[in-house]
Amino acid sequence: MTVGRLDSLRVVFLGTPAFALPSLRALAQAAVVVGVVTQPDRPSGRGLVQAPPPVAVAAREMGLALLQPESLRSAEALADLSALRPDLLVTVAYGRLVPGAVLALPPMGCINLHPSLLPEYRGASPIQRAIADGAAATGVTVMHLSEDLDAGDIILQRRVEIGPEETAGELEARLAEEGAALLLESAGQIARGEAQRRTQDHTRATYAGKLSKADGAIQWARPAQTLINLVRAMNPWPCAHTTWRGGVLKIWRAKVMDGQGLPGQVLEAGEAGITVAAGEGAVALVEVQPEGGRRMSAAAFARGHRVAKGDRLGETVAQGGL
Repeated sequence: MTVGRLDSLRVVFLGTPAFALPSLRALAQAAVVVGVVTQPDRPSGRGLVQAPPPVAVAAREMGLALLQPESLRSAEALADLSALRPDLLVTVAYGRLVPGAVLALPPMGCINLHPSLLPEYRGASPIQRAIADGAAATGVTVMHLSEDLDAGDIILQRRVEIGPEETAGELEARLAEEGAALLLESAGQIARGEAQRRTQDHTRATYAGKLSKADGAIQWARPAQTLINLVRAMNPWPCAHTTWRGGVLKIWRAKVMDGQGLPGQVLEAGEAGITVAAGEGAVALVEVQPEGGRRMSAAAFARGHRVAKGDRLGETVAQGGL
């Protein structure tokens, strides 16, 4: 089948978090989105109230047909997707592998947007892993979907520089927009029969697994720059954290400083903030959040909690950290 024009392309879109929204909106303006598939509503917030994922909210606002199956492997889900008669299936951070029976439905195939330069950083947390590794750049990739995790043939890629102080949340927002533009370009090439296929070099593949709260644990014996990268990578979730007088102290922003001492030892505390010794160099805390409290400047925390030179952070910190 040949559609030829993007504005006549029938697309089924699969996505779940906010990262997928620019792509959904771009496709809805340029093509014919005949259906949106996202994950079911889940308990959210302190009250664990059932809440729809961001893609479900957007689909309803846009008046698009919405499916929220527990599994794409059910006969009902397959029948519902087949009834939409898609030319192309597009996934962006859907959060689950797509089974072969679904991949076989659209005559023009299935494509996926991934926020890394594949084969680097396959998996669930490519943005956080790139920042934690101190990478100067990452990117977005549009590829043909396969049953293996992020292993399909590449259509297009675009390199994106990472700012030296950029957090995962800030980078994710930029990659979502860059990815949406690249996705439209790829869909247009497919509609015109011009899309290329480039096999990934699987020997170069690296993996970025799903994050847990433990990944944000600060190990003060590590070099200061490594810890700063971790703080940036874990912002906004799960947020880098240490311990302070038996409670958890979240570190939202920090920077590298000169200094030396026992790892976790407070070198300076006052109106200039708090400086903590690392394995190499020191870390100046900029914005923190005590357990049960609000986000505040490190200087305000030092005043309110009487932080003094020689105090120790992280003496009981759990093992973890990227």
